[in-house]
Amino acid sequence: MPCDLLHNGSPRLAPKLNTIYCMSKIQLFAKLKKEYDHYYLSRQKIIGVANDALANSKQAIFSLHRDNIKEAEKLLLVAEKKLSGLRKYFNQNLFLEDEGAYRAAIEEYAEAKLFWQVLTKGKIDFIKDVNLYFAGYLGGLCDLTGELLRKIILLATAEKFKEAQKLKDILSDIVAQMIKFNLTGYLRNKFDAAKHNLRKAEEVLYDIKIKSLR
Repeated sequence: MPCDLLHNGSPRLAPKLNTIYCMSKIQLFAKLKKEYDHYYLSRQKIIGVANDALANSKQAIFSLHRDNIKEAEKLLLVAEKKLSGLRKYFNQNLFLEDEGAYRAAIEEYAEAKLFWQVLTKGKIDFIKDVNLYFAGYLGGLCDLTGELLRKIILLATAEKFKEAQKLKDILSDIVAQMIKFNLTGYLRNKFDAAKHNLRKAEEVLYDIKIKSLR
């Protein structure tokens, strides 16, 4: 639109007002362009780093299943540094914290860290190494039940029934606590999967108990 026209195509403004309007419009779009470019570049950086951190967390979970605790701890430390390093972007633009890649990475990290806590400390606790929001915790806890189920099956196969039972008790407690939440959306779907994991774990240990009585 020419600078000497109003938005609705009405007659030209007086020269002085027309100049002010043109300058204001140029400044507005220049400011918007600068903010958008900064947002876009920051978002691309966040996606790249978050995807790397997610991969580190997945690798840590794999190492934990293989009882390679030291390797898992190294991978978790790498993920923690990457995720914490993104905080500077969020301080500049809060909307960036809702980026899907970052949220996925946070949940995967929470799952891995909580799994590490269970295997090394026998319980779940606060995560202090990365700033987690409640959805990251809840999503990670739900996904943790799947890893606990896999570990229970591995332990039961190796006839380590007491260890398997301990993990089942932790899994059961997670579900019992989370049932108090009125979860909706994708967290509700995750919680439904968690309840399924608990039922499966109970079935595995029940079958083992029945077989031992024969």
